[in-house]
Amino acid sequence: MWLRRAFTRWLFPAAVVLPLWLLIGWGVFQAGGWAFLWVLFIAIPSVLIGQVAMTLLVRARPSVRESGAVSWLDVAGFTVWHVLVIAVGCFIEAWFPLLLTAAIVAGLGMLWLSLRQLRREMSGVVAAGFAQSGFPPSGASDTGFARPGEVLIVTDAPVDDERPRPESDRPGSSTDRSSGGSDRPRFDDGL
Repeated sequence: MWLRRAFTRWLFPAAVVLPLWLLIGWGVFQAGGWAFLWVLFIAIPSVLIGQVAMTLLVRARPSVRESGAVSWLDVAGFTVWHVLVIAVGCFIEAWFPLLLTAAIVAGLGMLWLSLRQLRREMSGVVAAGFAQSGFPPSGASDTGFARPGEVLIVTDAPVDDERPRPESDRPGSSTDRSSGGSDRPRFDDGL
């Protein structure tokens, strides 16, 4: 459990440390000018935005908020992705294309895993909320559509509306609006 909690605390600092490692790795391993442009304009923003997005997705899950620990799948996925990003930052010329491709695939896989786990947990929370609130009512259709033969009547106001109307709105009153005494249009409902 301590490892999973430590990983939870590591996720936000990793959004700064990993892009910084790419920049430091470029300088230490003397990768060249074009690699510097790649690091500056593509790698650093991609790792930063990807890590922050995945961290927010993981931290949004109810189980992570309750326990303060990520799942073992998260630990495995983030470990693979972080190790690959660190390896890309070493700029080993013979392995660079393979490591970069693997890091991109691992990052996309981790994003998918985070979304999948969040969706699974949130569907359970939403279903529990609906069951607790009694919605939809028992016997209602699950599709959201009316069943064949079922008639739905939607009214704007109750039929037995007994609200008192102002004197000017009553039929036959001396201040009938049809004479142009009001800016508001008069609607005749035929009653």
